[in-house]
Amino acid sequence: MAVTPYESTGKSKKEQVAEMFNNIASKYDLLNHVLSFGTDRLWRRKAINILKEYAPKTILDIATGTGDFAIAASKLNPEKITGIDISKEMLEVGKEKIKEKGLSHIIEMMIRDSEKMDFNTASYDAATVAFGVRNFENLDNGLKEIARVLKKGAPLVVLEFSKPSRFPFKQFYHFYSYSLLPFIGRLVSKDKSAYTYLPKSIAEFPDGKAFLNKLENAGFCETKQFTLTFGVASIYIGHKK
Repeated sequence: MAVTPYESTGKSKKEQVAEMFNNIASKYDLLNHVLSFGTDRLWRRKAINILKEYAPKTILDIATGTGDFAIAASKLNPEKITGIDISKEMLEVGKEKIKEKGLSHIIEMMIRDSEKMDFNTASYDAATVAFGVRNFENLDNGLKEIARVLKKGAPLVVLEFSKPSRFPFKQFYHFYSYSLLPFIGRLVSKDKSAYTYLPKSIAEFPDGKAFLNKLENAGFCETKQFTLTFGVASIYIGHKK
């Protein structure tokens, strides 16, 4: 059974994820930076550096949230970045940030379902997903849909949490994720479930080789994984076959 933010609501995972992010949108950026001790910025920078060598003109940023990755990707001087998400409130926060930075002519934000996109086949030079694939209702379908809208040979760069496996960081990470993180998240966001869902969704996510296999099954080749900060997060890359 899939891990969902709220139990016994009768809603699909997709609906619950949208509701959760709508609830925490105003505090999301603050919590992201605080709970990761600022390393989320470093992780994004490393992912952008990987994408840089491809010099993409059009980028699709999936599960864009408040647009942090899209904003970072704008430094690559693309012609257009399309950011999509299922949370209206997250997108509204993102649009304000983009407007303040004078990037509205480059970055477009819109509500879209990553598993059913209405974009043309083979229409993007690159795709990115930062901390979003865990929230797909059907991961395999979502990855296949991303492959569909990418041009042949185009890269998909995924930044996602993973599970540390070495002592003592594994033990510290478990304590932090299941005790401190939910407490701080609940205190700041006022959503009791959002930051309890986070570690559970990470635990369920097929990271490492299992995710590389899913990328390959979805239509990607030359897949690689780069681990970050003792295995707390990973950057995955694949190329559209």
